[in-house]
Amino acid sequence: MGRYVELLNRSVGGVSREYLVIEYASSKRGQPADRLFVPTDTLEQVTKYVGGEAPALHRIGGADWQNSKRKARKAVKQIAAELIRLYAARMSSPGFAFSPDTPWQKELEDSFSFVETIDQQATIDEVKRDMEKPNPMDRIVCGDVGYGKTEIAVRAAFKAVQDGKQVAILVPTTLLVQQHFNTFTTRYSGFPVRIAALSRFNSPSQSKEVIAGLKSGVIDVVIGTHRLLSKDIQFSDLGLLVIDEEQRFGVEHKEELKKARTNVDVLAMSATPIPRTLEMAITGIREMSNITTPPEERHPVLTYVGPYDEKQVAAAIHRELLRDGQIFFIHNRVESIEAVAERIKKLIPEIKIGIAHGQMNERALEEVILAFWNREFDLLLCTTIIESGIDIPNANTLIVDRSDLFGLSQLHQLRGRVGRSRERAYAYFLYPTEQPITELAHDRLTTIATNTDLGAGMQVALKDLEIRGAGNLLGGEQSGHIAEVGFDLYMRMVADAVDEFKTGYFEDKSKNMECKVELPINAHLPVEYIESERLRLDLYRRLADAHNGSALNEIRDEMKDRFGELPPAANELLAVAGLRLFAKSLGLTDISFSGKNLRLMPVALPESAQIKLNRLYPGSIYKNATQILLVARPSSPNWIDDAEIGNTSTLAWVEEVLRNLLQPIKPAQSE
Repeated sequence: MGRYVELLNRSVGGVSREYLVIEYASSKRGQPADRLFVPTDTLEQVTKYVGGEAPALHRIGGADWQNSKRKARKAVKQIAAELIRLYAARMSSPGFAFSPDTPWQKELEDSFSFVETIDQQATIDEVKRDMEKPNPMDRIVCGDVGYGKTEIAVRAAFKAVQDGKQVAILVPTTLLVQQHFNTFTTRYSGFPVRIAALSRFNSPSQSKEVIAGLKSGVIDVVIGTHRLLSKDIQFSDLGLLVIDEEQRFGVEHKEELKKARTNVDVLAMSATPIPRTLEMAITGIREMSNITTPPEERHPVLTYVGPYDEKQVAAAIHRELLRDGQIFFIHNRVESIEAVAERIKKLIPEIKIGIAHGQMNERALEEVILAFWNREFDLLLCTTIIESGIDIPNANTLIVDRSDLFGLSQLHQLRGRVGRSRERAYAYFLYPTEQPITELAHDRLTTIATNTDLGAGMQVALKDLEIRGAGNLLGGEQSGHIAEVGFDLYMRMVADAVDEFKTGYFEDKSKNMECKVELPINAHLPVEYIESERLRLDLYRRLADAHNGSALNEIRDEMKDRFGELPPAANELLAVAGLRLFAKSLGLTDISFSGKNLRLMPVALPESAQIKLNRLYPGSIYKNATQILLVARPSSPNWIDDAEIGNTSTLAWVEEVLRNLLQPIKPAQSE
């Protein structure tokens, strides 16, 4: 593990290249730090460290790094085995293959009063495809707040009910139960579907009736809080479990769900998937759908992060009242919520304030929310009870007091409560002026201020991974290994181990094979062309990670579009990247010049190809024992009669050699 210093251009033998300068711990006490120059075309071997606060630098050639990697790899193997066990249990357990869409399904979908976005339609198709397979579905839908995830649940649940199955919809709050109950009832009106709600708003007799209905099979769709996970709840024939706002459920709830999961289709929905969920999706254990297209006429929420200032708060409230809108004011301390109400009253005497928090009686809480919905209050002063899913289109200003005490996912969810209509929405995340905020709180607020675009939930979740250090896939005990090797490398290890378990230990590893290309060519991104070091670094990494020609073409088109016509050095860089891909496909690990000869390895050259080698490139040498091929370079294009060597520029000639000698034959297997 080293520290990145700079991106440096160096000329070696008249050839310019850019190198990443990485600083390591000094190998001798009292001496300056050791430095390593990494060519930018091998950036796929470098990963950014995300994990602990301040990792110790390693010595070049020391054993510490290898030991850390070995320990992490051993731990990762255990995780991968457990993941695969879960995955295999799901794959082997007989699920239920739902029937194709019925005419009623089409009728329900046609009655949707909005036009589906492209992503929304693609996700609906993916969910239906999964449901029609004989294996149980396990899909997470990641879409920002207000992007139409509920409609996907409406259609999936209806599809399940068409085949006589029951559907359980699990939501984190009682308010959300009520809201979903209203949505589903409206969407299913005119169809013979029996819907019930189960939460603490139910009276004991109502709860009893719902529980009996689930057991007998009278109820088709039940919407409830974690009350649905209680032992007294039994389903007649559960076919689909929908988990809304998955990030709100704790580990113990997840364990309860795991028991129900093995042969039931599961559809999880989240605006900011919690890191653990994100990891599982990244490593391909769970399927993932992304909804990134905002609904039409939706504007990003204008976000302000700054110190608490009463004049600014008053101005924000006045602005909203002038356009007949409503305001959410979040204060997360129940004991001082009344005092805050008094303070707001002093600022704006004519304002009508409603107060809502989790310690209120259920009926009183419901009445306050309904009164706010019916515009009887201008401002709802509340705790984070409104964090999930509550939908009040007329409320378009959010003010969060002491925002430094909230988690990143919470801040993003709260911002999602406004901006759900065509009106421009405002969010104010305020922190106290009299005391400093922690570095973590500063990071969180910076992230929320930066990611204001529509559909920023995914970026927020990925940033959350960095800030928290990844929570582990199956528990918290792995965080030490992540801190030692960094999240990126840890995730690569998990993905590799999972692949290994899935495909067997003796799979062909050629896809991970590196190929070193060192040719006397000026191949780099000139500073005059792209000034920003960060952008150049990003493009070098993407070129190193590209797996096919179309990915390279996309990068070329993007560069041309953003920075103008490519200079010769940038064109050569893309050509070298293309050559490396071609060489990898032939099984080569090294292309370089040795004196005047081109050196290729490893090469298994049959006798017929050796004859061709001597005919086309006289003076070439093939070493069978070491599988090294040294090809003599011609000094002029017409050095053999009747042979068209064509373009003698270095790159074109090297590619021609590969096509002439190696393309028709099977590459040597690298050890």
